[in-house]
Amino acid sequence: MSRRKVKVGAGAPLVSVFSGMRDPRSTKSRKHPLVNVVIIAVCAVICGADSWVAIEDWGKTKEEWLSGFLDMSGGVPSHDTFGRVFSILSPTAFRAAFTQWVQGLDVCVEGRVVAIDGKTLRRSHDRGRQRGAIHMVNAWCTSLGVSLGQVTTAEKSNEITAIPELLDQLMLDGAIVTIDAMGCQKDIAAKIRERGADYLLAVKNNHRTLLSDIQARFDTVLAKEVPIKALLMASSSERGHGRQDVRNTYVLPVPKSAHGRQDWKDFRSIVMVESLRTIDGKTSCNHRFYISSLTPRNAQRFHDAARAHWGVENGLHWVLDIAFREDESRVRIGYAAENFGRLRQIALNLLKQEKTAKLGIKNKRLRAGWDEAYLRKLIALQRVESGPREANG
Repeated sequence: MSRRKVKVGAGAPLVSVFSGMRDPRSTKSRKHPLVNVVIIAVCAVICGADSWVAIEDWGKTKEEWLSGFLDMSGGVPSHDTFGRVFSILSPTAFRAAFTQWVQGLDVCVEGRVVAIDGKTLRRSHDRGRQRGAIHMVNAWCTSLGVSLGQVTTAEKSNEITAIPELLDQLMLDGAIVTIDAMGCQKDIAAKIRERGADYLLAVKNNHRTLLSDIQARFDTVLAKEVPIKALLMASSSERGHGRQDVRNTYVLPVPKSAHGRQDWKDFRSIVMVESLRTIDGKTSCNHRFYISSLTPRNAQRFHDAARAHWGVENGLHWVLDIAFREDESRVRIGYAAENFGRLRQIALNLLKQEKTAKLGIKNKRLRAGWDEAYLRKLIALQRVESGPREANG
């Protein structure tokens, strides 16, 4: 199987990438080029804007600066224009442009963990239109702190159909893809292998017989009822905040008796992660089980991958909620909620990739709002000349 290294240049500037999107507006209602609408929104979100009104206000205060790389002869769009454009802008086209831009970053995923997990935009529901909250399935490269892509579903239960669509967007050669129990599906495992990656999939009661077989195998081996030489183990320990956490990862070759073993593409290993937490002298124990296409040779690799999966919660979901206040957003008309979610992920990627400022995301956003040179550095802007525009909107 190919293990092509996925590493590309320093990244196409945002302006050039988003200049290629098709404008959904009628030519009669284009006063502001689409690239202006998108780039002003990205810059404003980086600097702390979380609504269309805030984006318009930021744009007006920075109009002279923006004119250094955008054709601002039409002025700054109104908040109504921002809202209208993003509500009708094809999320598929915006997602494709986002993916193209990410693939232009200096990102190498080979050997790295790509965590797939979903997040609900809690206040994006619209009772008046009988629409539930939007659920986004994200791909997060944990060690690089980069969102690689996302797709949207109407409900969390639709993750099973959304994940293959997301995998098709990504360059995954040589990566380890981790997914929780919702994505532990035979077709998803096959898709991951088709994309040139290995999988580490959590197994729970949605595959009850397989789970029982895995548990029984580890029980037998750990009780030393069979030769122990096949067992691999890796451990880590942390102490802090009045508690001690110990994690032990055990790896075995997949037993020939495992339920449905032949139905899972390149199913080679079973994994058990034992988590021990001690607080005030009392220890609790939790076990998680996985299946993997990785060959059982290096337990540390499994240990690190299982732990890295949770980086999607801390590095992406938590940051979007705390630093970007995503769960408070009431943007919800048309495609606006999904597109605004993608604006946040573009901003987060840019802020994560900037390494010179030793600041957290919240303070980087503040600095970008204060320091135009820093903001320009973040987005590597180039001037865009637009063609003739027509009046109105």
